[in-house]
Amino acid sequence: MANRKAQIKTITVNGIRRTRNKSLRTMLHTQMRRLDEAVASGDADRMQDELSKSLVRLDKSVTKGIIHKNKAARTKSRLCARIAAAKG
Repeated sequence: MANRKAQIKTITVNGIRRTRNKSLRTMLHTQMRRLDEAVASGDADRMQDELSKSLVRLDKSVTKGIIHKNKAARTKSRLCARIAAAKG
């Protein structure tokens, strides 16, 4: 256990950040799963709606530091290509 006040505060803050980051990461994965389900169903309107939600979630994850910006760009590109292939 930490002995200094600053160390104790750092441990506390790290715990708070870890729980927040885990929550945001879980929401991101849940959104990706919903998009996968929409692609499997073949409903074009639902796919487009879930794609837009996924893109927003990816961008927010980048700004919050959950994922790297290049990973988000790569994922968005792959998702858009997948939706385009599923549509036509």
